[in-house]
Amino acid sequence: MQEIIKPTELVQSLVKGLEVIQAFNQQRPAMTLSEVATVTGYTRAATRRFLLTLVSEGFAKQEGKLFSLTAKVLDLGFSYLSTLDVWHNAKPIMEQLVELLNESCSAAVLDGNDVVYVARVATTKRIMSITLNVGTRLPAISTSMGRMLLASLSDTALDEYLNQCDLIKHTQYTLIDKAALKADILQVREQGYSMVEQEFELGLTSISVPVHNNIGEVIAALNVSTHMSQTARKQILEVILPALKQSVMKIEQLG
Repeated sequence: MQEIIKPTELVQSLVKGLEVIQAFNQQRPAMTLSEVATVTGYTRAATRRFLLTLVSEGFAKQEGKLFSLTAKVLDLGFSYLSTLDVWHNAKPIMEQLVELLNESCSAAVLDGNDVVYVARVATTKRIMSITLNVGTRLPAISTSMGRMLLASLSDTALDEYLNQCDLIKHTQYTLIDKAALKADILQVREQGYSMVEQEFELGLTSISVPVHNNIGEVIAALNVSTHMSQTARKQILEVILPALKQSVMKIEQLG
């Protein structure tokens, strides 16, 4: 059980520094001091100190008036990944699955409203319009791995999650009715797998199963994604799903 943290025990400067890092994204790869201040809501003076500290420590660089992050920021993410030996050891198992199915395989964990990719083995064929890598974030509510992980939450936690999350319609098939979403997630919990068809990207179907630790807790989800035009729904359930479950059994034995 997580310890209750008092506001007085937080280092606010660290919190703010991390928010400055997170202000940069794909849409805002480089910003002026004023733009960072606007995004974060901090004063120009405070923002300047945070940015100069990041530059001094090598996490950011400055070119004229523009600031941007450096590759050193990846060290923060890889520090987390290095604690998850299971995914380093699981890669050969994922590679075997990809070779067997000729479809990409990924693993992700739940982080806020997103799933974050912690492992991925891709095929040579491209099935999504975006590039997926370790660290990629996708909306949990519209992905099979996200719904698989949400199914592991308690009823109370799931209700709280659905009450606060924003629903975005990515395609005409995206579920945006919260009652329907909850019903789908509860069905996922009962059947032990999640299949999402064309809700995040047209033509894309993804199927996921849970990965447990040695005390039975769900720690991640493993998925295989394919195009419906290439793989019929029946084949996904009769061929891909059993192979996916077999791979998860092998991964869980590593832990």
